[in-house]
Amino acid sequence: MIEGQFSRTALTAAGFRAAHQLAEGGAVFCDPLAARVMGDDLAPYLEHCAAPALRPLRLFVALRSRIAEDVARRAIARGARQVVTLGAGLDTFACRVPPLAGLAAYEVDHPATQAEKRRRLAAAAIEAPALRFCPCDFEREALGDALAAAGFDAGARGAFLWLGVTPYLTREAVEATLRCVAGLTGGADIVFDYANPPDSVDSPGHRLFQERMAARVAAQGEAFRSYFDTAELRRLLLSIGFTGVEDFGPRDIALRFAPASAPPPENGGHILHAFFPPR
Repeated sequence: MIEGQFSRTALTAAGFRAAHQLAEGGAVFCDPLAARVMGDDLAPYLEHCAAPALRPLRLFVALRSRIAEDVARRAIARGARQVVTLGAGLDTFACRVPPLAGLAAYEVDHPATQAEKRRRLAAAAIEAPALRFCPCDFEREALGDALAAAGFDAGARGAFLWLGVTPYLTREAVEATLRCVAGLTGGADIVFDYANPPDSVDSPGHRLFQERMAARVAAQGEAFRSYFDTAELRRLLLSIGFTGVEDFGPRDIALRFAPASAPPPENGGHILHAFFPPR
């Protein structure tokens, strides 16, 4: 992102979440606050994000939020009292999470984006009693130090939501974040999305869509910086301490939305859940 400025791609992601409530009636992912947090930006972003041609991307954004929040809610039901949204942008889970005693919902993001998030929450009169802001630049600061400064307990279980972020970071920053989470002694779940390299996508149409999306975000000053091979990423996760990995690729996602259609290529955008128990 551009230094000192609010993330524009965070606004776009929020637009897709809000558009899903309108275009598909929130069928995959229900977020009654998605539109409110958009403020004055709602109308133009709805016009763009609700376009029929962008339905696959809109559903991908909705599904990654659904999977991540389902994982977080299951972790809370099992006793976890720490939920961390990495690169939160205008995500509203911390504002909708059940008000349980001792529950802390941390949001980790660039200070400029968090300042804009605070402004929008206040303008929309959205309350979030469990929310704790944790400013951090993933490329320059240690996530563990930032979390500790905000009161996070590394010895207690945590659930991490990391959506729409990894493509914009270097591979080194992505790996450092994963190693930080894997090093927690209390056990953790993490859900994040990632993309395979464009040249590994064997469908010209899907590859062109991915390349055009990369060009679009680059024009906003937030270029894609990393891609991952699925098998290589799984090996990395297991080698650094995660004991289980669930990976939802394009074909798994298509089975949920269009089981009768022609199967898409195996490579493209993925949603991944990795976890390990307390140590």
